Amino acid sequence: MANPVRGERSAMSSAPPPPPQPPTHQASVGLLDTQRARDRSPSPLRGNVVPSPLPTRRTRTFSATVRASQGPVYKGVCKCFCRSKGHGFITPADGGPDIFLHISDVEGEYVPVEGDEVTYKMCSIPPKNEKLQAVEVVITHLAPGTKHETWSGHVISS
Repeated sequence: MANPVRGERSAMSSAPPPPPQPPTHQASVGLLDTQRARDRSPSPLRGNVVPSPLPTRRTRTFSATVRASQGPVYKGVCKCFCRSKGHGFITPADGGPDIFLHISDVEGEYVPVEGDEVTYKMCSIPPKNEKLQAVEVVITHLAPGTKHETWSGHVISS
């Protein structure tokens, strides 16, 4: 048997098969794109969502949580609360501007509604720390004559 010259392949060795090529006809390409689209979220805002600047219970720093928990307890009335938006406002009992309320800071089993009496502590909202947010919010008296919903979805009349 003759020695193969450099650059020539031996008759005994087999060449590896070429890599598979993607389909080039339009129907197959459209099918692949459709399958990829199904794997992704149907939301049109996917990838374009800006993170919320408001500190929730999960994103609040430990030191801010400690400062808030050591502060005084205030009383007020729920001005409004939207469960689907996840926030609302409290009117302080002593007057002053309304206080922001985030859904993650509500304690207890009921969703706040307009007219509920609440107790809360306050925490400043970064980055400027000019506005205040209610934390550790507890409903003390349910508004009479209203329907209240639990977090699990059960509705009761008060």
